[in-house]
Amino acid sequence: MEIQKLYDLDDIEFEDITIGLVRLAKNIPAHEFFYKINQSNDLNFSRKKDLIFHGDYYDYFFPRFEAYHKFTKTCFTFISNKSSESKQKKIQTELFTEEENIKFLLNNQVDVEYILHTSEQFPDFSVILLPENLVFPIQDYTLSSDEELYQIIQYYE
Repeated sequence: MEIQKLYDLDDIEFEDITIGLVRLAKNIPAHEFFYKINQSNDLNFSRKKDLIFHGDYYDYFFPRFEAYHKFTKTCFTFISNKSSESKQKKIQTELFTEEENIKFLLNNQVDVEYILHTSEQFPDFSVILLPENLVFPIQDYTLSSDEELYQIIQYYE
């Protein structure tokens, strides 16, 4: 008996998603940053299970914080751009492997502290009031379906 194919990957259209890039003006710990956000919003961000990226030599852990907007029923997720922890899986025996014990989800944006993602198709990041003098304005950034971060966000959604 054959299993019926539910969908064909060639027929699925992958749409680009828009994320927000959050740059901090001051270097503060995550718990203090989210405490200040929770004070000035109706949102209650809390730490969720870390996003895990499996490399060849290391497993990288990226902190995630989520909150749900009561009225719009939208989920907002902050993901740390820089890994907070890494666990070595095997010893590097090759030179120039380009894999280190610290990883950035957006390698070309190392000054970004958090990646902001929403469950909405057309995100509106202005719903979140950010603390003054602590955060630069959120920059919209489009991810195409062939980027690695796009695949990771879709997996954790």
